[in-house]
Amino acid sequence: MIKDILKDADARMHKAAEVVRNELIRIRTGKATTNLLDGIKVDYYGTQTPLSQLGTLSTPDIHTITVQVWDKSAVPLVEKAILNSNLGLNPIADGQLLRIPIPPLNEERRRDLVKLVKKHAEEGKVSVRNVRRDAIEHLKKAEKKRACFGR
Repeated sequence: MIKDILKDADARMHKAAEVVRNELIRIRTGKATTNLLDGIKVDYYGTQTPLSQLGTLSTPDIHTITVQVWDKSAVPLVEKAILNSNLGLNPIADGQLLRIPIPPLNEERRRDLVKLVKKHAEEGKVSVRNVRRDAIEHLKKAEKKRACFGR
């Protein structure tokens, strides 16, 4: 029973750390990475479709992301989804290819990013603390049960 509690706590802590890691990956740091576009969904024929399923994402250089859209009719939809993503990115359509320049960071944006990173880190710490607290409670209950039943 104790091993199960510890195993469950370990798995939940790893999940919490993974969530924080995924949130940090999505932060725009001035360097082009296709991970920036991971959370974008496109309304494609009435279905919210991930951007990665509508085209090929690549980074030809450190300041540009390109999206080669497979369906030409989806280009305006993809462009609109990127604009509405609140990432501050402005795609440039060139046929079926969208070029997304990544602007350099200014001082104000850097401060905002620091606040955002601290917020995500704190949420991760709280989550891990909650898992630890729950595991300790379960362990104490298991210990009481064992003491009551004399096992």
